[in-house]
Amino acid sequence: MNTRHFTSGSAAVLAAALLLSACGTGTSSSGDSGDSGDGSSKQGGGNEVISSYAPGERKQLREISGKTLEGKPLDLADYKGHVVVVNLWGSNCGPCRAEAPNLVKVAKETEAEGVRFVGINTRDPSREAAIRFEEEYGVSYPSLYDQMGRIVLKLPRGSVNPQTIPSTIFLDGSGRLAARALVPLSERDLRGVLRPLIAEQKKA
Repeated sequence: MNTRHFTSGSAAVLAAALLLSACGTGTSSSGDSGDSGDGSSKQGGGNEVISSYAPGERKQLREISGKTLEGKPLDLADYKGHVVVVNLWGSNCGPCRAEAPNLVKVAKETEAEGVRFVGINTRDPSREAAIRFEEEYGVSYPSLYDQMGRIVLKLPRGSVNPQTIPSTIFLDGSGRLAARALVPLSERDLRGVLRPLIAEQKKA
């Protein structure tokens, strides 16, 4: 038996299983809103939540940087002055696939208004599979490659569940956490979160 081949193959299977187990199964959370009691406003019911944070409650992100799927350096600090949407995803995640066209469409619609989209491809066993995913859905914005989930762990504590994808965070023009979503997002969801952040940035 070729032990090395067996070990490598087993690792790939294990990585794929971890990705699938981490993949969220919720639906989009457009719905009723209410005060969460932590400075945020929440939409939806149960665990299907979109939270937005008042300016005084927003947390500054630590340094988030790395290499993209194509091997190019990317640092979120370079996007300061822009509203930024950061989406956590994996190529084998069904809800991520359902969400992708919405992200692509709204990214194109809001680019002229200064919004920038960035992906974090996390716990994906294959960089090549992730690139094929982007090609399939016409994703033009960059994604950091985070196979071991280290970049995700640098996000503000409690902002996302590292074991659940897709998840999305929204940063204001100062690089602070302005909103987060723990479910796949519809076009309506995305526009609803971005509209006030764009208006806020224009006044800055």
